[in-house]
Amino acid sequence: MTVLSAVLAGTLVNAFPVTAAAAVDGCPAQICRPVSALRSGAGAIAARAAMEMIGIPYSWGGGGVRGPGFGIGKGAKTLGFDCSGLTEYAWARAGVLIGTTTHEQWRSGIRVDREQVEPGDLVFYDNDPGSPGPEHVAVAVDATRMVHAPQTGQFVRVDPLDRPTFMGVVRPSETAANLDPPA
Repeated sequence: MTVLSAVLAGTLVNAFPVTAAAAVDGCPAQICRPVSALRSGAGAIAARAAMEMIGIPYSWGGGGVRGPGFGIGKGAKTLGFDCSGLTEYAWARAGVLIGTTTHEQWRSGIRVDREQVEPGDLVFYDNDPGSPGPEHVAVAVDATRMVHAPQTGQFVRVDPLDRPTFMGVVRPSETAANLDPPA
């Protein structure tokens, strides 16, 4: 049983128990209904693509434009995503190349005020104030939630967007959205 089917069946503990009737295109209603009602465009596509990866394992250095991949170091034996691999994949599905690292992605678009977050926006966190720049990135689902690959031993999931380590929001340029996403 996949994580998503367990969620739909309401059998996964600490998940989003719903019935299959409450799902939209196979995605739990309380997660994906806001996504399905979004503005059209690359941000909505990126948010949906990231949501489709819920339940995939975290893999240090894993994933990218083509989807989950084996990572490096402690992620070498795990097929999955790290945080920037997930966001890179989601935006590639929308036809926008944003780079492979949190630092590249931090520079991949325009800065947006926290109050103006839209689905698909990249949300950054500075988990190590002693190191310059962001150490974590996620895809906004809506104004209050994000989908991300949190850390080793965890899985891609939805969490609240507000955290003490919040650094900022970037909206990738949609001018490149006409690129063909990788196969």
